[in-house]
Amino acid sequence: MRSDSGAPSAPEGVPGAARKTGGARPAAAVGSASAAEHLARLAAEVDHVPTDPGCYLWKDASGTVIYVGKAKNLRARMRQYVTLTDDRAKIPLMMQLVESFDYLVVDTEHEALVLERELIGQYRPYFNVDFKDDKSYPFIAITKGDVYPAIKYTREKHKPGTRYFGPYTDSRAARETIDTIRKVIPICIATCAEWKRTRRLIEAHVDESDVINLVCAQHGRPCFDYHVGRGPGACVGAITPQDYADNVRRVERFLSGRRREVVDELSSEMGRAAEELDFERAGRIKRRLEVINGLDDRQQVVFPSRVDIDVVGFFREETIAGACVFVVRDGRTQRSCEFILDKGLDVSEEELVGGFIKRYYDETSDIPSEVNVACELVDAELIGAWLTERRGRVCRVHRPQRGEKHRLLETAERNARHALMRYMMRTGYADDRTNQALLQLESALALPAPPLRIECFDISTIHGAFTVASMVVFTNGKPDKSQYRRFKIRSITGEANDFLSMQEVLGRRYAPERMADERFGARPDLLVVDGGKPQLTAALTQLEGLGLDIPVCGLAKADEEVFVPWDETPVVLPNGSASLYLIKQVRDEAHRFAITFHRELRGKAMTVSVLDEVEGVGPTRKRAIMRHFGSMKKLRAASEDEIAAVKGVPRHVAEDVYRTLRAWDAEREAGRSDGRTGERADGRAGENVDDRTSEHAVDRAGSGS
Repeated sequence: MRSDSGAPSAPEGVPGAARKTGGARPAAAVGSASAAEHLARLAAEVDHVPTDPGCYLWKDASGTVIYVGKAKNLRARMRQYVTLTDDRAKIPLMMQLVESFDYLVVDTEHEALVLERELIGQYRPYFNVDFKDDKSYPFIAITKGDVYPAIKYTREKHKPGTRYFGPYTDSRAARETIDTIRKVIPICIATCAEWKRTRRLIEAHVDESDVINLVCAQHGRPCFDYHVGRGPGACVGAITPQDYADNVRRVERFLSGRRREVVDELSSEMGRAAEELDFERAGRIKRRLEVINGLDDRQQVVFPSRVDIDVVGFFREETIAGACVFVVRDGRTQRSCEFILDKGLDVSEEELVGGFIKRYYDETSDIPSEVNVACELVDAELIGAWLTERRGRVCRVHRPQRGEKHRLLETAERNARHALMRYMMRTGYADDRTNQALLQLESALALPAPPLRIECFDISTIHGAFTVASMVVFTNGKPDKSQYRRFKIRSITGEANDFLSMQEVLGRRYAPERMADERFGARPDLLVVDGGKPQLTAALTQLEGLGLDIPVCGLAKADEEVFVPWDETPVVLPNGSASLYLIKQVRDEAHRFAITFHRELRGKAMTVSVLDEVEGVGPTRKRAIMRHFGSMKKLRAASEDEIAAVKGVPRHVAEDVYRTLRAWDAEREAGRSDGRTGERADGRAGENVDDRTSEHAVDRAGSGS
């Protein structure tokens, strides 16, 4: 059913058919009115939406559905979009594109969840989480609609009368699984010519279904698999439909991970064959059991109990993510599946995880008793109810925080990261995105050419003490660590002054002698300063005094706005865009490099000052102590006896050093509890980031000039 307003009809098979449809009238383009007027018009139309459960579809100017969502209360949920009270970063950009909407009303929130999944599959909206590549994934299928069901490898869409197991992301693993199953449990394969002929024969003798075994025996020819023990002989009537159905049920249990049941049945059958002195049949069953035991030997036992769970780990980049699903059945990891998603840090973790779970379990019939993820989902109970209905037994969505499940979740996250890195390397995704970012920056910042060399500066200080600056360089969109430099700020102001410090470091970097120094590299195509309009003004003043015309911009952390000298209004790069990701990466790297140097200087100063407070510790003993322990961290962890073991340090001096260190630790803890540790002049707390860069190219002019 479709309403006059253009609302879509509910897809077939959706429980609780939509009992009402509706939507907004076609609207004028956003460019014809201000953004506020545009949202006000949508808000007025949303006021007429009912408060029932259902699904909403946001559309752009061409009528294309760009986002599908579900709601317990349609009006309240849609109002969050038009009033921008939804705090997801993508919402402002999305609402700029929205021109109209439709909605479908259902009876319950559970029906809304099912309908949402159907609509996403139908429209594939850009702003919904989906797989990055639109390929079909392999499944193992059993043609349950046949008298003699066959097993097959397929990528087909789900057909009635066929049961599917998967998806598998490794086609070779799926084919090997079929091969292994047929070694354990004889079953026909759908590619066998004799099985196809037998099926046609059965269809031609529908009236003789009670003697179909005799018909097959009379007209059939044995296939090769029957001779080697992988086919049960349905083509020549060597097995009854009832016995064949028992084999099919075993295959289904095997693929569902219930291998222990298959082993128990085969063991009992082997015992009966031995009692009947049918040693040939007992030997065949024994070899089948050995195949299953060989599989178990290659698998890691992850749980002492026979649990059936799926563990789903994610790793996100800016606009792309990897997902890894560990399928655990009977306490053993049966397989892992890896997927690439088309959303990353540009959506919330909850939205990414929830969207993937709905997409994945909509395609697979292998649903466990528990799905483990790394975040709490607001609609976890609703998704659990949906999975329970599909499974026929209880299934819940759980967030493990300790124990074996948590450790396996961390392993899944590591595998998701590796899957994403492999995809990016294989497709050249990172290079394409970098090129796209440089071209976007050229356009957005009105640069004469793409900024192939970007320099960024940041200041780090604590109340004006140990003030340092960092300079990081990105060449062709990638960090060029050989060009990094760091500076000790010489200006003594007695208080934090980022503007004066920024002017000093730019004056030293872009002084004529530095510009002529090959060690400092070429003239940058873009200069980025960490901060807003004041920092940008300081940079422009200094460059003007040096007579240099270098494109410069400032990046404010609060709203990620880019300030430019030719416009009072900051440039807002689209959230999730390659250009915003690159310029944020440059800024964050400058901050990391600056605060690392700041902590290094502060740590050295503290070490010197602490040992200087100890009576009896002069320059010689100080050098001996530090040479013995190698670092302040090891010295602080040392006992009195270990300090006394340093050559040339008497016992009473070692005791004084130990007591002074303990007092210093207590003072540091008090400062940390007050929130003073790592404080910057701009009020931001310094991140606890390890400096893993081998900065052999630190400021030759910075620390020493």
